[in-house]
Amino acid sequence: MSTNPISGKTDSVVCTSGSVREKMAGTLRLEAQMIAAASERLNDDCGKIVSLLAACGGRILLTGMGKTGFIARKAAATLCSTGAPAIFLHPAEAIHGDLGIVTPHDVLLAMSNSGETEEILKLTEYMRRGGVPVVGLVGNLGSTLACNSDFVIDCRVEREADELSLAPTCSTTLMLAVSDALAIALMDQRGFTAEEFARYHPGGTLGKKLLLKVSDVMHVASAIPNADQSVSLRDAIEQISRHGLGCLFLTDGEGRLSGVLTDGDLRRCFQLWTGSIDQLMGSPAEVVMTQSPLTITSGQLAAVGLRNMEDRQITVLPVVDNGELVGVVHLHDLIKAGLA
Repeated sequence: MSTNPISGKTDSVVCTSGSVREKMAGTLRLEAQMIAAASERLNDDCGKIVSLLAACGGRILLTGMGKTGFIARKAAATLCSTGAPAIFLHPAEAIHGDLGIVTPHDVLLAMSNSGETEEILKLTEYMRRGGVPVVGLVGNLGSTLACNSDFVIDCRVEREADELSLAPTCSTTLMLAVSDALAIALMDQRGFTAEEFARYHPGGTLGKKLLLKVSDVMHVASAIPNADQSVSLRDAIEQISRHGLGCLFLTDGEGRLSGVLTDGDLRRCFQLWTGSIDQLMGSPAEVVMTQSPLTITSGQLAAVGLRNMEDRQITVLPVVDNGELVGVVHLHDLIKAGLA
């Protein structure tokens, strides 16, 4: 027995954290099973559907009623963000005036678990009269919607996730997954690139990851800590301190990057050195430097540089174009730019 903190009444069922956790896990497993089962039912019509969407000269219209309508809205947003013009068309509003948005060049994706939703059936009837292809995402293959669709994707589920099998859960999750699968297949067929994706996501962290280039954040010219590899360790340390990036890039006689000298290289060197400090400080930096360091080009995405730094656990990255050292990127610059 437990007391409800809001009503003050005594509840007869005690839900432990373990039982709640298992209930939630069971729901996730059930929905995953429904998606896996649907993936086995896909047929060759999927290729025809994706080709139809790819050839669409107008817009992809998505419709659904109630909870399924929210799934249709999300599907429309996903298609738009991946370069396929799409719009959600509310079935009830459509048959009360919004049909003016429809053109003969459109394609309709209609979502309905029962396949008997009155507003959707009226909408698909209008579409068929106007020559607009209809693709049904349906939970009942014997339904009116399934029979009146040009193509059908089988979205039936054995049950919903709640004990009464009433709340739209497994059915809506499956339709969401199927609409995502269609969007990804359409991206692949259209050859959608990361550059195109960036054009539709210019804002926020995602936009920065897709648009920000190394050239936008790198230090250049006199801000690059560099010297000939024969420079003495004493002078190398002075240059590292002056530039404040914790490193010095070393070049050979032809100006090509040959190595990098970092604070870490210096610490390890001093820890292992057993001779006189004066002798060490007069040694050429090339005997201590890390050879053939990881590099990046100025035209690459800054997000690639960040990933490389994280993978190698380094904080600076030399920028090399056609063998020439043209800049340096520091981890702090990428953080300031909002990439991490």
